[in-house]
Amino acid sequence: MFKIGYRTLKTALGITTSMALANFLQLENYISAGIITVLCIQSTKKESVLSSIDRFLACVVGIVFAFVFFEGIGYTPVSVGLLVLFFIPTTVMLRIQEGIITSIVIILHFYAAQQFTVQFVINELIIILIGILIALLVNIYMPSVEKRLRSYQQEVEGNFKRIFEHIVVYLRTNDMSWKGEEITVTDKLIQEAKDMALKDIDNRFLRKKDGYYHYFTMREKQFEIIERVLPTVTSITITVEQGEIIADFVEELITGIHPGNTAKTYLIKLANMKKQFEDMPLPISREEFEARASLLHFIKEMELYLIIKDSFIPMN
Repeated sequence: MFKIGYRTLKTALGITTSMALANFLQLENYISAGIITVLCIQSTKKESVLSSIDRFLACVVGIVFAFVFFEGIGYTPVSVGLLVLFFIPTTVMLRIQEGIITSIVIILHFYAAQQFTVQFVINELIIILIGILIALLVNIYMPSVEKRLRSYQQEVEGNFKRIFEHIVVYLRTNDMSWKGEEITVTDKLIQEAKDMALKDIDNRFLRKKDGYYHYFTMREKQFEIIERVLPTVTSITITVEQGEIIADFVEELITGIHPGNTAKTYLIKLANMKKQFEDMPLPISREEFEARASLLHFIKEMELYLIIKDSFIPMN
């Protein structure tokens, strides 16, 4: 479906504005201001600023190289080739290689003009500055992703609840009908949410609102534990009393899957449950021993799961 995104709109506005301004100032090669603007508009404000700095510095270095090679050797294709041969490694060494394309455009302006004068250098510097500044101006606006991040949060929490619900069912009935669809979906959701939250951080210079990023990082660590315990749980082939008790605990834990932090409460309940198990009679069969050993491992993993949540500072 045909769709015009906000970045496309900003690019169109930026290229129009920069070219119009450069043309108004009667600058030679004014079209290049639009090209520079397009190259400097990135997906986040931070990327745009860093890209702009790299391109400006690379252009300044390019102008110096143009003077040395064109005035020293001459305005010939061989000079251009030699210039590029030394210029690109220099930008890589200075870590401003993102500005290579922009710089070569500026360098070729000098080659086309067949001259190197102060007036022409000023002309090129103004073109560069117009292209960069317009790009930074139009990139000031970034749409809020708060609603989408909250949606990701709800989806991840919903999947956590469903996974634990299936664990409860298995502990009580050994029912193997669950296909594990939520596992793949949840992993993808967490990665997408982290990427979006990280971009949101890069769009904020004055206030570092990184609560969502820390939240999804916390859920990622918890999810790794969930993935680890699933084989342990499904290895249990019989139902035992301890499994029923743990199922009751997990069922209660499901109600605590939300952005708030109630982990301490569940850690206390988990500790009490472990003491309860210690006072229970020893297993009377190998199958019961193996089942209880797996359940003990599950409890230890759930303890780590809760400790991770307890270390998380709830978002305001």
